[in-house]
Amino acid sequence: MQIGAITKLAGSGIVLPPNPNAGAGSAASPTSFSGQLMQQVSKLNDLQLSAQDQSQALATGQATDVSAVVTAVEQASLAMQLAVQVRNKATDAYQEIMRMQI
Repeated sequence: MQIGAITKLAGSGIVLPPNPNAGAGSAASPTSFSGQLMQQVSKLNDLQLSAQDQSQALATGQATDVSAVVTAVEQASLAMQLAVQVRNKATDAYQEIMRMQI
């Protein structure tokens, strides 16, 4: 398919996927895999720390909204489970590649 045909498709109401290279030069969005990974690990850490702080505030009687604390703890738990599953899949993929014979 030629570029002209793609442009016609875009004008006909078909939604094209976002360009992954759009904004690649901006400092706000890391362009490398390691940058993305570090950013996500940092977000995971922030969720864990927030849940810990809110749990401690609830235990000491400073927090009154129990549902907000439960939500924060559950978000942190789900984020950690997702990170562990992504790590497991990446490890499995690496091991599979290492088993390939060249």
